[in-house]
Amino acid sequence: MDIAHLLKAEGIAPTPAVAFDLKAATRLDLSKDNQQLQLIDLNNAEEFSGFINEQIAAKGAEIGWGGYREERGLYSRSELFEEEEPRTIHLGIDIWTAAGTEVSAPLAAEVHSFDNRMVHGDYGPVIILKHNVGGNVFHTLYGHLSTTSLEGLETGQRIEQGQSFASLGKYEENFHWPPHLHFQVIIDMQENRGDYPGVCRASERDYYFGNCPDPAVLLGL
Repeated sequence: MDIAHLLKAEGIAPTPAVAFDLKAATRLDLSKDNQQLQLIDLNNAEEFSGFINEQIAAKGAEIGWGGYREERGLYSRSELFEEEEPRTIHLGIDIWTAAGTEVSAPLAAEVHSFDNRMVHGDYGPVIILKHNVGGNVFHTLYGHLSTTSLEGLETGQRIEQGQSFASLGKYEENFHWPPHLHFQVIIDMQENRGDYPGVCRASERDYYFGNCPDPAVLLGL
């Protein structure tokens, strides 16, 4: 599904899930080829957060973004991704910015499901929205949220386009990641609720790239 083409055909201009000025943003490299990542302890909150902040500041920016289809080695810090064939390919876009930053619905939606994935390296609080655009159904996933984002939430709840419905969590509550939004488009949820893989195995990339198309248009990128 080509999200950009679908929205254009329906005459819909999405609201960026996180509002920011592109001139104040820079693309971050968290790939396995970035040797600087080998020099820090990714399980140390100060070191990992400091690295992200330094990378953003070094480019004179305020916000960092990137990561779609990026092959990363940093997941080895968590047993969550260490399987017979490790999961290393990132399926969403990360927006690295301050905890508490508001997250808005890019399109009209209803709450598909939500959970608090309290496992080291996982999403922490996560919300999944369901969208129907011209009869085409797809979903958006928002990971690493604040715990307050889940308060009062109900499955099937209506969320209007542009409505603020969540905020980014702190390191401790978004389960050991520097504050950021993991944003992902998912066509077929495969009966998953409150969770969907944000990282896949290299051998499965073709399927997941098809089921999780580039979400850039919904971020204003």
